[in-house]
Amino acid sequence: MYPLKFKPILKQTIWGGDRIIPFKHLNENLPNVGESWEISGVPGNESVVANGEFRGKTLRELINIFREELVGESVYKRFSTTFPLLIKFIDARQDLSIQVHPDDETAKKRHNSLGKTEMWYVMDATEGAKLRSGFKTQIGPKEYKELVHNSTITDVLAEYEIKKGDVFFLPAGRVHSIGAGAFIAEIQETSDITYRIFDFDRKDANGNTRELHTELAKDVIDYEVHDDYRTQYTPEMNEPVELVACPYFTTSVYDMTETINCDYTELDSFVIYICMEGSCTITNNEGDSIELQAGESTLLAATTQEVTIEPHDHVKLLETYV
Repeated sequence: MYPLKFKPILKQTIWGGDRIIPFKHLNENLPNVGESWEISGVPGNESVVANGEFRGKTLRELINIFREELVGESVYKRFSTTFPLLIKFIDARQDLSIQVHPDDETAKKRHNSLGKTEMWYVMDATEGAKLRSGFKTQIGPKEYKELVHNSTITDVLAEYEIKKGDVFFLPAGRVHSIGAGAFIAEIQETSDITYRIFDFDRKDANGNTRELHTELAKDVIDYEVHDDYRTQYTPEMNEPVELVACPYFTTSVYDMTETINCDYTELDSFVIYICMEGSCTITNNEGDSIELQAGESTLLAATTQEVTIEPHDHVKLLETYV
């Protein structure tokens, strides 16, 4: 199978900005685009192939046709026809709500869904942009409810001023929010289950506040306090640098000015590349090539054994697989 590209699914949001459309070189005129879902198997929001022989087919249709050849034997056994990852670009013009996601067990019981463990890679940030991840003060469920009621929940959250290249891993249960000015690549489990804890008392165009999920969130929150919620890593040129390895995905960053060959003969999973800067040519062992530029992503089938990535001057990619 050749490397697949998909049509982006653009999401207009109350907090969305104006960076995604130019970043992706789209001929669209939509305001407040907060998210671009790059590769999605979420029911009702399934990605559609944009290139080649399978153009117009949904990701689920391809899994139904190719099964483990597309996603890998172990992945197919674990997830069946559900594609396990959701890839997004996020542009926050305003602060996103304070929120938390349930784990697999709770999400299955409550929503018949996967839970949501995720990670963020900061592609860009305006000066002073921040995000919140985890608690800096020890509290319990009782204090949590009081803080939400008093609109002071942000007082106990760890806050970070962010810059390009920062990485945060967010296991299910960790309270978090993306702040105004953040431009982020997000990799997560295939789930659209979000418990909104606090929304800064803002109202939509009709004067309505958004629903909060205070009680649902209370039981899934991880109240443990950690010293530092950032993911520490040392950047390297022309070498893959692993950022996150967890049961749901393994993600590395490639910052390249030289051609790299990747060997996937021992990997029993599809591979996704997310291009964040520059451009490159990706060629698989069958000789199928694809051009990838900033703002684009591609999915390589599990049958892919080797890949050559040839940067056009410079390219920065995230590589992720299960």
